[in-house]
Amino acid sequence: MRPYLLKEATWKDLKTFRYDLAVLPWGATEAHNYHMPYGTDIYEADAMSAEGARKAWEKGSKVVVLPTIPFGVNTGQSDIYLDINIYPSTQQVILTDIIEVLNRQGIKKLLILNSHGGNNFQPMLRELGLKFPEMLLFTANWFQALDKSKYFEEAGDHADEMETALIQYLHPELILPVEVAGDGAERKSVIKGIREKWAWAERKWSQVTEDTGIGNPKKASPEKGRRYFEDITDKIAELITDICDVKPGELYK
Repeated sequence: MRPYLLKEATWKDLKTFRYDLAVLPWGATEAHNYHMPYGTDIYEADAMSAEGARKAWEKGSKVVVLPTIPFGVNTGQSDIYLDINIYPSTQQVILTDIIEVLNRQGIKKLLILNSHGGNNFQPMLRELGLKFPEMLLFTANWFQALDKSKYFEEAGDHADEMETALIQYLHPELILPVEVAGDGAERKSVIKGIREKWAWAERKWSQVTEDTGIGNPKKASPEKGRRYFEDITDKIAELITDICDVKPGELYK
């Protein structure tokens, strides 16, 4: 049993022990090209949070990882079979309940470790920060922590080379050979401002991609996934340690 994972802890462990920080991994359930499991974002969230917490725990951080939330915002994928959507308003209700528990029980720091591009927790934490002023609330997208071009040859943001390599490394038993995958070709918006990324509209997934992937996965390898995973979890561990160490009123210098 790993003491930094709540799902593995016992009442014997926690009757008197107290944590400084709770980490809430948040994923999604959705198609990932032809070769990857629907739970890709969940498996990534599980692994990233557990390994990041382990590294931080071994340096003395009193961190606990809550069970991963398996459903995310998939409003743009409503016609893709069994892509499970929950609305941002639903996420805020879930967050409010969890933060209320943590606040009442003396864990005053929460980090949401996000594993799905459709999730956006910043507006929620702005509101919840006013409602729970004693809490320090953080959110992080692990997939933005490093420059992917230093690890992978093909760009993309869904079921791409990076995600394929990660699952090849973390769960080789759950991924099909890349030969069965589509090429992840993406149709670009006809609106210039959106192509330039200073304007935004939600992507209608089935109009953007034929295979539900965005980014060619064919050059992925388990070794690329291992190297990226080790470096990402080092960054997560550093973030966890920094949050555990910081004191209220001393966040800025």
